[in-house]
Amino acid sequence: MAKILFLMTGSDHWTLRDGTTHPTGFWAEEAVAPLEAFRAAGHQVVVATPGGVAPPADPASLAVGDADTAAHLAEVIRTSPELAAPVAVEEVDLAGYRAVFVPGGHGPMEDLAVDPEAGRLLADALAGGLVLGVVCHGPAALLAATGADARNAFEGFTVTGFSNAEERIGGLADKAPWLLQDRLEAAGLTVQVGPPFLPHVVTDRNLLTGQNPASSEPLAVAVIDRLG
Repeated sequence: MAKILFLMTGSDHWTLRDGTTHPTGFWAEEAVAPLEAFRAAGHQVVVATPGGVAPPADPASLAVGDADTAAHLAEVIRTSPELAAPVAVEEVDLAGYRAVFVPGGHGPMEDLAVDPEAGRLLADALAGGLVLGVVCHGPAALLAATGADARNAFEGFTVTGFSNAEERIGGLADKAPWLLQDRLEAAGLTVQVGPPFLPHVVTDRNLLTGQNPASSEPLAVAVIDRLG
């Protein structure tokens, strides 16, 4: 059994370019599918958020797909003790963990992208050889992993994440203060994207990334395979 840290957003909104806020949080599928896969494989999950607040689910993520799927996602979120009692990111000690997983949703664009403790944790996990699984907008958290020289710890890595094309299709690209693909490239990462909303996973050393919600389960499987 491996101990896996879920690094999750604590924000229920994303501040748009005009200063208004868009309701958000974590995308339900991107947390639930990996959580269930890790549990089924016998692994233990611990959730961490900035300040130790309960991570909020994006309401829109609970209104997609058929009614049975939506109900299942809501039930798992409601009944999961891991999500109800997270630890604070700033209190996390990575000793004993073998992997870190970062679900997406627009929430990480608001808090994890600029959280120095989240950035430190991810840089330490990278340096320590932990398996890192990051999906959709989750790679926004990688942007906070900068050192004293302002260089990103993941500079030179090839990743994927929610693409500019997907943001445009989703209708938020023109309202966004910044786009994930652009910001990752500006930080020195190479972003490799596949067709919009189809599963796509990229592996570079101990960093495994998934492009979108459909990539959540394949990414979780890749993390489990890497853990052995």
